[in-house]
Amino acid sequence: MEGIAIMTSGGDAAGMNPAVKCAVEYTIKKGFKPYLVRNGLRGLIDDKISEATRADVSGILHRGGTVLRSSRSTRFFEYEHRKTAYENLQKRNINKLIIIGGDGSFNALNQFYEDFKVPFAGIPATIDNDIPGTDYCLGVDTALNVIRESVDSIRDTATSFNRAFVIETMGRHCGYLAMTSALSSGAEICIAPELEYDLDSICKRLKEDCANGREYIIAIAAEGTNMAEYLTRWIQMNLDMDTRLTVLGHVQRGGSPTVRDRIMAYKFAVAAVDSLAAGNTNEIMIYKEGEFTGMPVHEVAGSKYKIDPDLIKLSAHLGK
Repeated sequence: MEGIAIMTSGGDAAGMNPAVKCAVEYTIKKGFKPYLVRNGLRGLIDDKISEATRADVSGILHRGGTVLRSSRSTRFFEYEHRKTAYENLQKRNINKLIIIGGDGSFNALNQFYEDFKVPFAGIPATIDNDIPGTDYCLGVDTALNVIRESVDSIRDTATSFNRAFVIETMGRHCGYLAMTSALSSGAEICIAPELEYDLDSICKRLKEDCANGREYIIAIAAEGTNMAEYLTRWIQMNLDMDTRLTVLGHVQRGGSPTVRDRIMAYKFAVAAVDSLAAGNTNEIMIYKEGEFTGMPVHEVAGSKYKIDPDLIKLSAHLGK
């Protein structure tokens, strides 16, 4: 029986475990033999591959992170190690791969395909939501809910002490989390890579608000702007308000997957198995305008992610 190996790679994201569970169960339903690869790309080289049963994925649906673990392997860039990985797959009759991760993971398996012609299907999973071609990546909704809960808690303290809080979200090159969180939490300021901002204009607006009774300020900054610490000092000096900085950090990656991430994981996994069963070779599963389909990896790798312009428009007033 032909095997399909399932693995996670890159940064962890809630929704990976539901995707693994569904991929195993649906692989069995489609007549293939599922295998699990532990420790990501490193696991392919080190032969951390085992046949999967339904029992192996029972009870993982609600868990955050990835039970298969992950890694970023520099050895996978070397042909001799990729050859070892290929031999590990071949001795088990594994001729197809499903990888749940980001664009770096997809590019690694694309090179693997170029070397050994092992087809793969990619499932996008990154809380930054910045993979080209897809409107949604696994983990985004859970991360947004973690941020929302954190901001709501911080607001309780802000209102109790007449304070300003600057909250830094993840987003090295993409401000999706920052902008969506700012809008959904009613923040007064948002600083993100895609947003233009004018501190003088913000200062004037907030001084007027404070004169009219505003007693606290919530500001959200994406980590990629490197503005969180500066903004904290700036609010303190220009608005004469006690200001604190909260860096949410890796807490945003964890947590039990939300209902949306669980259902999206199932749909992505079904699309991935169906893509491989249909004979497709190196496709990334995408969710576009309400539909699940596949996009060749070279189109994903050759494109630049563009954030939804409507989100930028909705957030524009928070930078003025």
